[in-house]
Amino acid sequence: MKRILMVISLCALLLDTGCESKKEEKEEEVKYLVTSPLQKDTLITKEYVAQIHAISHIELRALEKGYLQKIYVDEGQLVKKGQLMFQILPMIYEAETQKAQAEANFAEIEYKNTKSLADSNVVSKNELALGKAKLDKAKAELGLAQAHLSFTQIRAPFNGIMDHFQGRLGSLVNEGDLLTTLSDNSKMWVYYNVPEAEYLDYKTQIIKEGALKVELQMANNKLFDYPGLVETIEADFNNETGNIAFRATFPNPKGLLRHGETGNVLVKLPLKDALIIPQKATFEVLEKKYVYVLDKDNVIRSREIKIEAELPHIFVVKSGLKTSDKILLEGLRQVHENEKIHAKFVQPDSVISHLNLYAE
Repeated sequence: MKRILMVISLCALLLDTGCESKKEEKEEEVKYLVTSPLQKDTLITKEYVAQIHAISHIELRALEKGYLQKIYVDEGQLVKKGQLMFQILPMIYEAETQKAQAEANFAEIEYKNTKSLADSNVVSKNELALGKAKLDKAKAELGLAQAHLSFTQIRAPFNGIMDHFQGRLGSLVNEGDLLTTLSDNSKMWVYYNVPEAEYLDYKTQIIKEGALKVELQMANNKLFDYPGLVETIEADFNNETGNIAFRATFPNPKGLLRHGETGNVLVKLPLKDALIIPQKATFEVLEKKYVYVLDKDNVIRSREIKIEAELPHIFVVKSGLKTSDKILLEGLRQVHENEKIHAKFVQPDSVISHLNLYAE
């Protein structure tokens, strides 16, 4: 009986050892997917923080001292060019204008009488010239009084949107006091800063292709409906940042954009023969990007890479890889440095096509 039990135990031990051996063999036969960088032409999108300005944004100030008698518009209102906006109490200027008008009338009558006498050789030509000078002086003073009177009316210099009132009805305003600001939002100027190297690339591009078209991503992360054109570059670089300011002009027919908004300018740039790899084939150590590269003996070694651009699901590699390199695609957390693995190669175009990305 004991002998039978020993035989059974020995068989069980051999069976268990065989299972473990098969299990280990099965584990050793696990194959990891590897691929290579794909080289192709693509488009990358670069983002720049931007400030949005109205094409015309001015301060409206009082040209004369007085009480704010009337306000004909409201804050946020769209006004037309020439529309009356503010009226400063004009009583003093009206009186000065009437006085100047009376003096001009008197001088004109006096001149006409002197001319009649001069035509009859009763008075000299010098007397007539003196009368003419008095008339011209009176007319000039009338024109000056009328100008001061007109300054009591503040009219819109262009079509635009009113901002916050700085003065209230009945308040005393002095010459030069701010009343409000006015913005022409029919077009918007969007400013963003570009590094020197990208500026040089841009100058080369516009020689070949003309003005650069850009898009605007608004603060709610939605794209503005209308594209813009880069029309102006400032004269000098900022020595502290190494950047230069670009200005893109965007049409704003619906008035959605307002002066002072912020957003991101999106610039699509073509890259020829770019090296593309899936993002999932990389890992990060101390803010540096790495991939596992297989040598000829299927031993994996980590290698640092530099990223030129990031697109959905993929990286455009600036340096660190060649098209002939084989990189580990999956199982990055299951392997270790200098480990030999069983690999199954997958064509890079097949890998990229299954990432649901946009690349041309």
